[in-house]
Amino acid sequence: QVQLVESGGGSVQAGGSLRLSCAASGYGYSALYMAWFRQAPGKEREGVAAVDSAGMKIYGDSVKDRFTISKDNAQNTLYLQMNSLKPEDTAMYYCAAGYIFRLSRHDFTYWGQGTQVIVSS
Repeated sequence: QVQLVESGGGSVQAGGSLRLSCAASGYGYSALYMAWFRQAPGKEREGVAAVDSAGMKIYGDSVKDRFTISKDNAQNTLYLQMNSLKPEDTAMYYCAAGYIFRLSRHDFTYWGQGTQVIVSS
């Protein structure tokens, strides 16, 4: 079983930055693909970014060139650096772990509880 705990959410003005963290624990965590998803009220959960064990990364179109996913294997922590934030980035952000390297919520098995990000204009 893998446990994921997110932190780092908050309120920020448009153009600002935030860094989200996800602390991972449990058997087999290091072999899984890791990702960030987000869900705004009334919308489906969408993939933001994912990283594999070798460091290969994929990003959703709406966050390319603004967000950066990274992983610290020694600390068992996943990060999401978010720059140039926009009001449309407002959502609950979730850390996820799974067995398929794709930005689809259906392909991830383990989920954190989420951390809220609010971007004001």
